[in-house]
Amino acid sequence: MTTLQTFLRTAHLDDLDAITDLHTRARTAYYQAGGLSEPELASSEARTRRREAWMRAIQTDAKTVVCAMADGEMVGALAMGPPLDADVDAETIGQLYQIHVRPSRWGQGVGSRLHAAFVQFLRDASLTTGLLEAWEGNSRAQAFYVRHGWKPDGHHRPGPGNARYLRLCLALDPALY
Repeated sequence: MTTLQTFLRTAHLDDLDAITDLHTRARTAYYQAGGLSEPELASSEARTRRREAWMRAIQTDAKTVVCAMADGEMVGALAMGPPLDADVDAETIGQLYQIHVRPSRWGQGVGSRLHAAFVQFLRDASLTTGLLEAWEGNSRAQAFYVRHGWKPDGHHRPGPGNARYLRLCLALDPALY
């Protein structure tokens, strides 16, 4: 594996189009790899919805958006914050909403670097558990998260292409604080 020299920084509204483009490319690649070939993945309407969601995430104090930069380009993005589901204890759990890496940079350590930023976010907030959802058709993402210690918790919800989103949890070792 080639490790790409990246630096992480907080996202700004100026990053909105680059994040949206990166998300669109990554999303299209993993959904198509998972057998979904809906043209809606890259439609202008879908892009507009993604852009609006990223804008809200960047603008709210409750969420944190981080960009991974390398060689003058954005190569990854991470969004994280409090859990979205009401049945989850926000006093102990933080949610990894999204990690996206430019497909041409997959396997170069960008995702692991962003994941480490999420783990640090949990530690800084004295949270003991991470939560995320992964599309069951995205075997690449599931393998990535399992390598980083995540485990399915049995919860799921409907997703695209007659597949589901699976919920995974990451338990931090309190002794590491």
